[in-house]
Amino acid sequence: MKKVFKKAAAVAVCAITACMLGLAGCSGSSDSSSQASGSDAAATDDTTIVVGASPTPHAEILNQIKEELANEGYNLEVVEYNDYVLPNTALEEGEIDANYFQHITYLNDFNEENDTHLVDAADVHFEPFGLYSSKVDALDQLQDGAVVAVPNDTTNEARALLLLEQEGLIKLKEGAGLTATVIDIEENPKNLQIQEVEAAQVPRTLDEVDLAAINGNYALNAGLNVADAIATESDQGEAAQAYVNVIAVKDGNQDSAKTQALVKALETDAVKQFIAENYNGAVVAVF
Repeated sequence: MKKVFKKAAAVAVCAITACMLGLAGCSGSSDSSSQASGSDAAATDDTTIVVGASPTPHAEILNQIKEELANEGYNLEVVEYNDYVLPNTALEEGEIDANYFQHITYLNDFNEENDTHLVDAADVHFEPFGLYSSKVDALDQLQDGAVVAVPNDTTNEARALLLLEQEGLIKLKEGAGLTATVIDIEENPKNLQIQEVEAAQVPRTLDEVDLAAINGNYALNAGLNVADAIATESDQGEAAQAYVNVIAVKDGNQDSAKTQALVKALETDAVKQFIAENYNGAVVAVF
């Protein structure tokens, strides 16, 4: 198992070295020429739908519906972003028609913190958060003082801590919920050392820590299989609702022809089958 994760970590290092520096994707910025063409198309062409997306799995899923949209008279342009901020600012500023990269809790927090006006147009999928390790095969093998890497952004750190609590490793203060941070840890019987790391960088820590809490999309980018996770969130629980990945649009565009066509093309049995066959449980359709 150690060799598998060392190889996965090496893959992650290469991928991140090439393009990861930002909060939640491969890098702090996406290709400027792609953004420019997206902006022009969004502003001038009623038959082109420009959607900002992270490369995996969002852009991959969107690429499956290009033909479906073409049959409806739309050209789908997918602009890949390696960042969790730019696709929202681009959407707010009208440079793109929609984005598909984030869960609903992050979207709500982003609106509150940045005074943006983005809304959920459709719930598409859930990416179970997982606990991975290259050093232990089960959580009861963790030693006193074990080091655990978790994402350092508010929503994903809380999610990681809730998963640790789900598995009985810690207990959080009552009511901490989706805004929990390390200061909300009330009981820590194994004296776990929580190491806060940018979400995109967590897979890189696998050889350095005892346990890592990794977002589903970053696990995929790092070559990790959800089946190898020591523990994962249930797709039937609170997390599946709080962290469902959504199609976001600017408020007022929920019922536009473009938005309706995009959502209709996504919510099909063919897309559901593609997700099931290609992501091995790391991505779960919810429509």
